Amino acid sequence: MAKKLRIELVKSTIGQKPAKVATVRSLGLKKINSKVEHEDNPAVRGMVAAVAHLVKCEEID
Repeated sequence: MAKKLRIELVKSTIGQKPAKVATVRSLGLKKINSKVEHEDNPAVRGMVAAVAHLVKCEEID
């Protein structure tokens, strides 16, 4: 079974550059404290790294 990532938006995207806002939206996050689960792969890891100051990420099984 592949690992998954649980990603939570912990800070608002207000005042962020449009590319950062688009990255958060493409992860499926809309509101603060919203959570999504994604498969653990390099594409998702890269998006999380780009907005690491806005999200909290944890690995789950």
